[in-house]
Amino acid sequence: MAAHWKNGPELFVLALRRHGLDPDAVDDVARAWPAFQEFVQVPVDGIEPAEDDGDGFIVQWGRRSWHEDRPALVFTRQFAVHNEADQEEEEEDEFWQPQRWNVELELFFADSPAWADLDDMAWADSMGFDFDPIGPERAAALARIATFIEALPQVSAMWRAIPVGSALGLEPAD
Repeated sequence: MAAHWKNGPELFVLALRRHGLDPDAVDDVARAWPAFQEFVQVPVDGIEPAEDDGDGFIVQWGRRSWHEDRPALVFTRQFAVHNEADQEEEEEDEFWQPQRWNVELELFFADSPAWADLDDMAWADSMGFDFDPIGPERAAALARIATFIEALPQVSAMWRAIPVGSALGLEPAD
């Protein structure tokens, strides 16, 4: 039986710990990445079906103003969920959309000349959401992202750096 989507942070914490990381102080991107890969392959219940983009992930980079404008890498798994309280609204509104929730691991870095041009790339150049199904297709999508990141000097430098802070949480998607 799969875990409920609301338990996403706990599932990610377990994966981080299996990779020798403290979820409150992730200090190694190279070990956080396989933990994220493991986490996004775990089936969850309570989400919309695949054809409605019920389960996806994204990798982002840039600066986060709410963390002193520090450079950041963010590994996100997004769930689309149906709230039973929205049933009546869904039936009446042809444009109704499910709620979207993110389980995010934010990794923050000290400024460095290696990623001085990160502002030019910002969130617009992050890897778009991927909704490939869990299994070989999702593994292939994760491999494509890792290959893409290696081709970006600023982001690959960040990937090899030691984060100065991290945060893991479940938040409504913006």
